[in-house]
Amino acid sequence: MEQVVKHIVLAKFKEGVTEAEIQKLISDYADLRNHIKQIKSFEWGTDVSIENLNQGFTHIFETTFQTLEDRSAYVADPAHVKFGSELLPALEKVVGIDYVPTREP
Repeated sequence: MEQVVKHIVLAKFKEGVTEAEIQKLISDYADLRNHIKQIKSFEWGTDVSIENLNQGFTHIFETTFQTLEDRSAYVADPAHVKFGSELLPALEKVVGIDYVPTREP
């Protein structure tokens, strides 16, 4: 069975960050796939929940890796570090979680 690692980032952008700036950051985030070979897939979206439990988080980013080692290489990769130094100042709140999906037998 294939085992993957999911890297989830929940983001709330600071007030005053424009939609154009957000779209540029999202584009740059997605572009990491072209620079970091360990990235298996990347998806993102905005909150559409009707439960009102998002605590102000508006965007979710999911990066998938084949192994924990690939995830670790991604975190240390200079392209990721550079991108993080651009993204983090634009965020009011951020949560990062890594997990290995468990599927019921």
